[in-house]
Amino acid sequence: MKNQISDLTVIVPAYNEEKSILDTLESIKNQTVKPKKIIVVDDHSTDRTAEVARKAGVTVFETPINTGSKAGAQNYALRQTTTKFVMALDADTTMDRYAVEKLLEAFKDENTAAACGFVIPRFVNTIWERGRYIEYLIAFTYYKPIQEYFGKPLISSGCFSMYRTRFLKESNGWPTRTMAEDMDLTWSFHKKKFNVRFIPEAVCYPIEPQNFTFMKKQLIRWSHGFVQNLMLHWKDVLAVPYLNFIIAVMTWDSIVASIMYLFVIPIFSVIFKSPYLLLLFIIDAPIVFIPVFLRGLKRKELLKVVFSFPSFFILRIVNAIFIMEAYWTEIILKKRLTQYEKGH
Repeated sequence: MKNQISDLTVIVPAYNEEKSILDTLESIKNQTVKPKKIIVVDDHSTDRTAEVARKAGVTVFETPINTGSKAGAQNYALRQTTTKFVMALDADTTMDRYAVEKLLEAFKDENTAAACGFVIPRFVNTIWERGRYIEYLIAFTYYKPIQEYFGKPLISSGCFSMYRTRFLKESNGWPTRTMAEDMDLTWSFHKKKFNVRFIPEAVCYPIEPQNFTFMKKQLIRWSHGFVQNLMLHWKDVLAVPYLNFIIAVMTWDSIVASIMYLFVIPIFSVIFKSPYLLLLFIIDAPIVFIPVFLRGLKRKELLKVVFSFPSFFILRIVNAIFIMEAYWTEIILKKRLTQYEKGH
């Protein structure tokens, strides 16, 4: 299959990505199985994104106005896509050279609608990048394989996923009704009893937020997107075996764990005047560390794992703040987040 051209279009939505998009396009061109077409959708950028992409020799679409979301930019290109398969790849994300080849294998089953792969940060330097590095290692080493075992991956990652074009168009493309279009689309596919696959051998490397400003924007979008999808899909989710259990556990954990981290542990440590109670913040550290350690050993990144591990707990507390804010704002105050802000 290597060195073949597949019936695939890669869509790269881009807004002010002149510094990163060339690496992304090079990683597409270097695939062992190459796409028939590469389309960059310049979503009304204010920098040289379109110029850089054209010089790289790919098709460039420029939106007349900013579409307001990544999904909107992707749909702009989808309307003119005729290949059997389509891939969405963020403009700050590169791929292992076998990624396309590995994802295509999932589509041998004609009922497969989407397939995603292993996501690992390209840069791991700041506290936020290190926290996300550990977060991804645990998610894609432990949680995602379990979801794949039951045939119900929770999300086909928005930064790096492949789709059967017919099924995607029948779903009216990427939805723009929530802040998490990848989750929305994945749950819709599960409702229709299409297959969604996780292929760990297909690896991509996004640039994650390097500072709190961008991390905040990303976490607000992700948290509100999750709550919005719960409110939108909950009736449908209850009817899907295994997916209902996975989402129920995730919802319960996000609420209970957040309350514990933000309120119960700090309050109890003050009431009982015992700083040792603060160790409850890391009570599950061994459980988290084991799969992360094993994956780090396999990737020959043990030092990176060890030095990054403390940052995971910082990011987890910050995650708790934003998920609780999302529940409160979306459900209690009924104020819906509609403005898409780039978090990278």
